[in-house]
Amino acid sequence: MTHDHDLELRPTPAQTEAALNPPPGRNGGDLVVETLAGLGATTVFGLPGQHALGMFDALRRSDLRYFGLRVENNAGFAADAYGRITGEAAPLLLSTGPGALTSLAALQEAAAASAPVLAISSQIPTAGLGGGRHGYLHELPDQAASFRGVVKSVHTVRTQSQIPSAVAAAWKSALTAPHGPVWVEIPQDVLLAKTPVPVVTAVDATPDALPPRPELTAVAADLLSRAARPAIIAGGGVVRADASGKLRQLAETLQAPVVTTPGGKGAFPWQHPLSLQSWIEDRHTTDFLEDADVVLVVGSGLGELSSNYHTFRPRGRLIQIEADLGKLESNHPALGIHADARLALQALLETVSPREDAGAPERVRAVLAKVADRIAAQELTLEQDVLASVRKALPADSPSFWDMTILAYWAWSAFDAKGPNRMHSAQGAGGLGYGFPAALGAAAADPTTPVLAVSGDGGALYSVAELATARQYDLNVTWLIVDDGGYGILREYMTDAFGEATGTELTRPDYVSLAESFGVPGIRTTPETLESDLTKALGSPGPSVVVLPAVLRMFAPTHL
Repeated sequence: MTHDHDLELRPTPAQTEAALNPPPGRNGGDLVVETLAGLGATTVFGLPGQHALGMFDALRRSDLRYFGLRVENNAGFAADAYGRITGEAAPLLLSTGPGALTSLAALQEAAAASAPVLAISSQIPTAGLGGGRHGYLHELPDQAASFRGVVKSVHTVRTQSQIPSAVAAAWKSALTAPHGPVWVEIPQDVLLAKTPVPVVTAVDATPDALPPRPELTAVAADLLSRAARPAIIAGGGVVRADASGKLRQLAETLQAPVVTTPGGKGAFPWQHPLSLQSWIEDRHTTDFLEDADVVLVVGSGLGELSSNYHTFRPRGRLIQIEADLGKLESNHPALGIHADARLALQALLETVSPREDAGAPERVRAVLAKVADRIAAQELTLEQDVLASVRKALPADSPSFWDMTILAYWAWSAFDAKGPNRMHSAQGAGGLGYGFPAALGAAAADPTTPVLAVSGDGGALYSVAELATARQYDLNVTWLIVDDGGYGILREYMTDAFGEATGTELTRPDYVSLAESFGVPGIRTTPETLESDLTKALGSPGPSVVVLPAVLRMFAPTHL
């Protein structure tokens, strides 16, 4: 008796031929790139190093596109953005020791934002593994230990035959909800040695589904159906699960107002009658959510930003749908549903009863009016005008990537992303230097659509070397640098707290001349000409830099 799976295990004639007569000159690195191609990867990011040369030599024998950045951390940010935009695991090829460790901040951001990054690093030769002190170049007693607290899973390879399975297991881990970065390390000698292992032709690494338990969604549906004042908080998990359509359908069925977190930007239409937009750091929004008798939290752990700095104190029942088990009820007691947002929302749609609530849109308008009045009273027209100019200049289908800078903090609350998966920032881990290299990764994912990066001058200095990358690959990225002469938000924080700032002022280059020295067009703009200058830059193919000298201020916080 022949079973279907038996037929699947039989090699095709082409596979048999490839196995019996592999092309000459292959090494362990070929097994890495063959496995990546077999998994569906088309693009890799990274930086070569002495121990990793076997992988990079194999790249030239493959069809994978390679984007080489100038700093490993920036390569990690580019891979992070590629993973967010495409939903694929983005391969990141690194070398041992300093090269590997330099990527840690980027991998922390990928972990915080659940971006699927497949980091593959070399290691010292096999003989040096195990913690002895052999004196190899780049040697660490336990390189993987530096990554275990950051990534989802760690996979150490010791022989060539382990490579395809280890890479496939890491790929599956990266793409199983919640998405995240993973770590594979392969010794130098394993990568360099000629390989007798046949060409990798078939790799299965289908991610595990994470459906909700039906008894939990039944209780949640009952609570929502009987609620008098339901509300929804939508986080980044909705965007990553491609569940914005189901979220909208559920909100309309329940007539439940929706606020999105900074990570959930675009998960719900900005101008929808039920949209509280993203003013989650505002006390008026917090009060509204506290007054709800049932709050559905989808794809958010209700961390610092999403809880208005932990001042949110819900008085009603909380239902939390979260793929990351560690975030479930980590900040508030709730009916916790460990599930992928898309699958859980679908289960709720199949079981909730429609609600009638003609007053819900009016309550939403009242909250937004209070927020607008609070901001208007602070005389922050420059900041609002600059953000409005960026929105007008940026095509509706273009993604944007924001560094940790004052304009980005405004954007978290006040910027219409025009759809899911179009606005991204480093708010997960909060490190500097994310915006520009991440935008390069997005441009690699879709060369046909202009991409915007936004940085302050402090963050720009972290990633200015990647102007060379942008020019080398002619990537379609416009970089807006808001130059206020220092770390603007830290200057503001320290002045408010201590009366004066220390260590926040920066000597910086002429960014326009610097960009032009890389062969990248640059222009110095003003708040009045920003919209037209940015529109022109975004409409011109290839990289460009727009510098806005301006000192922006934050709106007053409401959590203090």
